Amino acid sequence: MSAPPRAAGRYGIMDAVPAPPHDADEDFARRTAPHRAELLAHCYRMTGSAHDAEDLVQETLLRAWRAFDRYDEHRASLRTWLFRIATNACLTALEGRRRRPLPAGLGAPAGDPGDDPHLLIHREPDVPWLQPLPGPYGEDPADVLVGRRGLRLAFVAALQLLPPRQRAVLILRDVLDHPAAEVAAMLDATVPAVNSSLQRARARLGRAGVTEDEVDDPADPADRAVVDRYAAAFEASDFAGLARLLADEAILEMPPSRAWFLGRAAYRAFLERTCPPARGRWRMVPLTANAQPALAAYRGPADAGSGPYLPHSIQVFTTTPTRIARTTAFIDPALFAAFRLPPSLPQG
Repeated sequence: MSAPPRAAGRYGIMDAVPAPPHDADEDFARRTAPHRAELLAHCYRMTGSAHDAEDLVQETLLRAWRAFDRYDEHRASLRTWLFRIATNACLTALEGRRRRPLPAGLGAPAGDPGDDPHLLIHREPDVPWLQPLPGPYGEDPADVLVGRRGLRLAFVAALQLLPPRQRAVLILRDVLDHPAAEVAAMLDATVPAVNSSLQRARARLGRAGVTEDEVDDPADPADRAVVDRYAAAFEASDFAGLARLLADEAILEMPPSRAWFLGRAAYRAFLERTCPPARGRWRMVPLTANAQPALAAYRGPADAGSGPYLPHSIQVFTTTPTRIARTTAFIDPALFAAFRLPPSLPQG
């Protein structure tokens, strides 16, 4: 193995790195590979950006590779050592940056869509919107469980309300279960300072309505089943059937638009006015994002059969056992590449 692949240099990665001995290089790759998925999830929780998380994992591995000959396993486990590097790389990257929100965190819901709902959903590309994180999250079942904790969109959005160091403390303590003394060592802080930050962070998330359910693993086969029924209703332009799948207080939000809708009636009214009934106009591909059921929505041409289906949105769902509670539709075709989806789907 050669040096870990370099990211685009966004965080000042040096180009000239002396190569360690070949055996040490292979040892580094073997020992760090099992931690990559968990590091990616950690950097994503910290930044709210899948793109930035990838870059920061690359920087973490490069920093660790350069210092591997000085790593002392008697002072800290390899996992703890890597998380210390990753956390501090994230804190540096977050200096001076605005938080990444979702539309429902920026103001009141929109009113009735009216005759021209498109006026309500103008794009605001300058807002640094929260991004979805593609799944899966590792191969080993134990790693998958740990990596999936604390990835729900609502929880990651709430984390962005915290100052970066409080965010780091809460993730390291409550999501990753690091002892307070380890977290203090990672952040060059004292244990009382870590405990104080954790209390303030928990209080802030409590005021934001975050519950323990949004930290724990949300996997449930019923989640996928209700989303599959939603996809079938959407593809068939069955808005009545789709509405029956929505919770009374269902939320629909669509970054990069600031507008969002609250309640079954407003959700349905918006879809009916922006997606006129046309069976076969949409194709929905099942996905996982943020350890939640998701769909990739491809939209076909207005004239059926006249062209391919093109990327429209990545839609991430929060569900109850029988209903859709929240749909976050990321209307950004560029995300399809991150989810390793084809750039188009053929007719038929």
